[in-house]
Amino acid sequence: MIPLNSRFSARLDARTKLIAVCAALIICVSTPAPKYAAFGAYFLVLVSAVALSGVSFRILARRLLVALPMVLLCAAFIPFLHPDSVGGGYSLGIGGLRVSNSGLLVLWNITAKAVLGVGLVTLLTETTPFPLLLRGLEQLRCPRIFLLLLGFCHRFLFVLRDEALRMKRAADARGFQGRWLWHAPVIGRMIGSLFLRGYERGERVYLAMASRGFNGGMPAAETPAALARTDRVFLACTLTVFLALRVALP
Repeated sequence: MIPLNSRFSARLDARTKLIAVCAALIICVSTPAPKYAAFGAYFLVLVSAVALSGVSFRILARRLLVALPMVLLCAAFIPFLHPDSVGGGYSLGIGGLRVSNSGLLVLWNITAKAVLGVGLVTLLTETTPFPLLLRGLEQLRCPRIFLLLLGFCHRFLFVLRDEALRMKRAADARGFQGRWLWHAPVIGRMIGSLFLRGYERGERVYLAMASRGFNGGMPAAETPAALARTDRVFLACTLTVFLALRVALP
């Protein structure tokens, strides 16, 4: 998205943010890997938007760690890619392994697009409350069963977190540290107990909802209002900026 401040972001419709982020993601993912200047401009726009929106860079850094395992997995397989016949590569000095230029290009492509994707989604979720995101998805005609599952998953994560914290306090009160390898069976049993408790809590929640007339559907939302002029201008500017960077920069 284009740079924005937190007060301006709060006035934007959730549908506008969803469309803008999805469009920016599609443009970034469709950009060829060798267009380094375009990716540099994407990163500059993302960093500017995060800075002006009031989102903490510490939060962004923690969210970026989600993409780290995928990047490390790709990096581990790069030496096994077919070496370039023309472009050449670089020797690792270990058993004749070589890193080809095409392999490095694949690593750069995955890393850049993963960081941009996680950054854009973080900017969206940190500037828009989750209930507003669900309402925006519903107004955009997203399937209700998907919204129902998404809402339950979001709420149940906090239930699991509370159960895990209670189990941790109980273990700490009994002097359990769980720092060594031979403590793994105990930790495994704790994890199994956590999921059993979560399943039982889910059953109780479902019975409580069924007793109140829940039939598996969501109440129909009111007819969505048209996007305001500010939302339309923001959406047009965002698409123009990303498309211009995608086409103009090498």
